[in-house]
Amino acid sequence: MLRFIGRKFVFMLVSLLVLATATFFLMKAIPGDPFLSEKAVPEKIKENLMAQYGLDKSLLEQYGIYMKNVFIEFDLGVSMKKKYQTVSGIIEDSFGYSMRLGLVAVVVSVIVGLFLGVIAALNHRKFLDSFTMVIAVLGVSIPSFVLAYMLQYFLGVKIQLFNVSGLSNPFDYVMPVLALSALPIAFIARLTRSSMIEVLQSDYIKTARSKGLAQKVIMVRHALKNAVLPVVTYLGPMTVNVITGSVIIEKIFGIPGLGKHFVESVSNRDYTLIMGLTIFYGIILMIARFLTDVAYGIVDPRIKLSKGKEG
Repeated sequence: MLRFIGRKFVFMLVSLLVLATATFFLMKAIPGDPFLSEKAVPEKIKENLMAQYGLDKSLLEQYGIYMKNVFIEFDLGVSMKKKYQTVSGIIEDSFGYSMRLGLVAVVVSVIVGLFLGVIAALNHRKFLDSFTMVIAVLGVSIPSFVLAYMLQYFLGVKIQLFNVSGLSNPFDYVMPVLALSALPIAFIARLTRSSMIEVLQSDYIKTARSKGLAQKVIMVRHALKNAVLPVVTYLGPMTVNVITGSVIIEKIFGIPGLGKHFVESVSNRDYTLIMGLTIFYGIILMIARFLTDVAYGIVDPRIKLSKGKEG
């Protein structure tokens, strides 16, 4: 187990180095600079700004300084467009909104998706199977921003059940969570259905039934545990996508999450903020993938983490 964790940790560090390097040079390849605007900036002021943020140095010098600050001093730098705001401070102030919204959406997605998938599998080629799959197809087909506007219009404006923006109380999570979790619910439901149908037709399930085991015991101890493996694999990237927050969903419902800053940083060519947020997202992705690998090994006893196998 320790060997497995050590290998994963080294892989994460290497991946972060590659991610930071690629992001740095891609940002520098974009035409222009952070101080371009509709209003002309005097050349002297521009030179002072470039010197202040180290942009007057050679590309390799800038790269070396940035990598040292990030990986040795753990300093993501100061935003070039948001006055006196550090990248770490922006993340600290904004990520909480995206994380809370994302965690609720992840829990809802897993519970509802598994439930729909199991119901569909147990009623294979019957009405409930068709009904749940229609819901899944709608979840995949309708874009999240369209669903968000529909929920906002009908539940927020017409019926006035919920506030149309903000997260001032627990009920305000209902509409953004529904919009954010529709696609994951549909995907998990389809994964669970197909996997469950295959498991229910396997020999060991038939053997368990022949021994007279109760249907509930067969489902919980044998069928569901093996059918959930594809879902566990999907949880890593799904969790990252949901927790980091949908930029469009956050904007529609007026949620001051991290996605808003990411979009603004790209349009403003805010190099330090772009690279800082990219590295932060990368860390979340790698942690989620690591936890997914460990969870997969726990669920599937055939994967021996103690021997250094990564599944």
